Amino acid sequence: MVQASSASSLTRGLAVFLFLQGLYALTSTGRVHVTDEASAFFQARALVETGALTVPQWTNGFVFYGQRDRRGRLRAPNGPFHAFAVAPYYLLGKLMAMTPGIPEGSRDLVLTFAVVLSSTTFSALAAVLFLTLLIRRGVPPPIAVAVALAVALGTPLFAYSAWLFSEPLAMSLMIGAALLTFGDSVPVKSGSAAVAGGLLGACILTRPAHALAVPLFVAAVLVRDGWRGLSAALALAGTAAVGLAIYLTWNVHLFGNPFDFGYPEISAGGKRINGFETPLVTGLAGLLLSPGKSIFVHAPLVLAAIPALPRLARLDRGLGFLAIAAPLTYLLFYARYTQWEGGYCVGPRYLLAPLPFLLLALAPSVTDARPAAWRRLFVLTAVGALVQSIGLATSFLEDQYENGYYDQQFTYRLGYAPLSSQSALFLRYLFAFLRGDSPSPLGTGFDRWFLFLHKAGVSWWPIGGAIVSAIVVTGCAGAWVVSGLGRQRTVTRTLSRPQLSSRV
Repeated sequence: MVQASSASSLTRGLAVFLFLQGLYALTSTGRVHVTDEASAFFQARALVETGALTVPQWTNGFVFYGQRDRRGRLRAPNGPFHAFAVAPYYLLGKLMAMTPGIPEGSRDLVLTFAVVLSSTTFSALAAVLFLTLLIRRGVPPPIAVAVALAVALGTPLFAYSAWLFSEPLAMSLMIGAALLTFGDSVPVKSGSAAVAGGLLGACILTRPAHALAVPLFVAAVLVRDGWRGLSAALALAGTAAVGLAIYLTWNVHLFGNPFDFGYPEISAGGKRINGFETPLVTGLAGLLLSPGKSIFVHAPLVLAAIPALPRLARLDRGLGFLAIAAPLTYLLFYARYTQWEGGYCVGPRYLLAPLPFLLLALAPSVTDARPAAWRRLFVLTAVGALVQSIGLATSFLEDQYENGYYDQQFTYRLGYAPLSSQSALFLRYLFAFLRGDSPSPLGTGFDRWFLFLHKAGVSWWPIGGAIVSAIVVTGCAGAWVVSGLGRQRTVTRTLSRPQLSSRV
């Protein structure tokens, strides 16, 4: 097994992080589109400004969704941890808003831009933690970097780096927990397992449904380590339970009921959307086969990962169990959820958090350096990146409103096909630009932060400075990554068998 030094691993991880951070910043939308995103922003704003987690009744483009607490304050059903995690970006936004060239009327939009940037950091962090897990388990660094970049660019992690949904944060917490638990082949120590449980507890405080992951991690530890892992499994479950207990206590404080998470009973024209009323066959068809929500369409790398699962399971039973059980459990759970499509969003939003566990199987499938495996990885990554790029090119919300995302009963239309409709929307705006037509109204057109902020009155000087800075970071970090891979080329040629090893 090839063991990279701690210093070189840290350097490599930092280079990949900076590369993705710069790239994601360039491709971010820098604005919120739907209520879930707006609620997270307003919670962070209230936390910084007043120390509370309240949201407004109404603002331009936002209508309250949630419940009033026992004191009559408006509460969104978003998990509280997301607001705490993005609060530092709100403070960053307050500093950015004082930059010359930003008019007073545009400062709120600059604050929003800064908070949305949090998703770029969480997405880059998720990819680097995924990379670190592969390297810790003996995957040669060039191969680990290639697989991590495939996941970073060829899955919805790329697209969700551009919005303010909680999925990038949840992904990074889950992968961090996996790194602490399965970053070595020896039985995990109770201390590390307890920290991993703490990360899963934070994941629960981001969205309570992530409690599904806790018994899966416990079972994975026991599958790999047997009775030797019992104390670690109990430590992980115990600290994760603290997160759940905090959430339930928070619910009692707000609503008087531990299982009231703040969702309204009736919403969207009188429809109850937070139950489990979807027929299983319908939910599975949507999440697996529909053009707008299929995991195979939006993360085609899954097609290469699934056949490689037995190989991953032979190399590490715990990771193999987690790679199969986590996506399958989330799939079955959300297939029955009434709003299984995730509300207004792109792709199978609720399946994103456990997706990296399944994609771990990509590493052993390409470690033998067979040309066919590498070609498959490259092609599927390119297809996935194209899918994300179409979803990012224009506002997904504009397309969904125009092309019937929901029917009149607020039921998702299984025939909705965003790859064609958003491509057509992009071409429409492209041809309008080439004809020299007037710029599209604010919130429509090409969905990039620099165009949006300029339409809102921000001078090109601060915008240009931010663009140049992101390009420099991306270019320098990318060159750093490539040079590091070049130094590993000799090592890679000596490897002729999978290195995701059960040995230390």
